[in-house]
Amino acid sequence: MSGPSSAPRGEHTPRPGVTWNSTVEWTGEQLVDGETALPDNDSEPPRPNRATRRALARAARKRRSR
Repeated sequence: MSGPSSAPRGEHTPRPGVTWNSTVEWTGEQLVDGETALPDNDSEPPRPNRATRRALARAARKRRSR
């Protein structure tokens, strides 16, 4: 049985004839009005993830037991 290797894999060479054709283009300066561009952020912040909720509960239990 062979387990996962801890050595990272090297980069593979692409197939012959396959190349990346990417360019960076400047579309010009765009002015943004700060008054109208940003939406009102009246919504509630997202619920904390599970790890954060568990850490908060653990801290609350620790404070309560003192």
